[in-house]
Amino acid sequence: MPRPRSLTTDDIGNAALAVIDRDGLDGLTMRAIAKELRIATMGLYRYVADRDRLEVLVVDRVLGAMETAPPEGPDWRVRAAALLTRMRAAVADHPATIPLILRHRQSSAASLHWMEAMLTVLTDAGFTGRERVIAQRTVVGFLLGFLQNEHYASIAGPGTATIAALPTEDFPLLVQTASQARTMSIDDEFRGGVEIVLRGLSPR
Repeated sequence: MPRPRSLTTDDIGNAALAVIDRDGLDGLTMRAIAKELRIATMGLYRYVADRDRLEVLVVDRVLGAMETAPPEGPDWRVRAAALLTRMRAAVADHPATIPLILRHRQSSAASLHWMEAMLTVLTDAGFTGRERVIAQRTVVGFLLGFLQNEHYASIAGPGTATIAALPTEDFPLLVQTASQARTMSIDDEFRGGVEIVLRGLSPR
């Protein structure tokens, strides 16, 4: 085993992300990360206390390059849509990390800055108090649900085709909707969903 070397959190986060991209989330173990870094497993514990901390480092690496400053402009819905698009783009290359983002979004610095930016946009739009809480959670809920759909149950995936082939006498609306969905792209779904959600939000 090579001599122990000094590591940074970026080194560890990059190694963990490489393991996930290669072996999936099930492959994320302290032993696997240590092997990726070419150090002893016990040596990794000098830098990372446990699996939870390792997962937070992964989320920070996935979201760390994302621009989190509130977008400029007069239309708050356009600004909010830009933030949602940034998060979607950040996750696109590492879809296996989506469960980690759901689990650790309150612990990742990058995620917290993104949420602060969204709250800034909502506040500028006139949302305050309870309405701002609900608006924020509605927007985040849509985004997290969409990310799971995009990467685990895509509108372009086999599930849509299966539903479209159901007997119309039993499921007329499901078949009709799935058949329409097969003519749409994932981007159509994202943009349309963002538009519906933001159109439905309005401060009193």
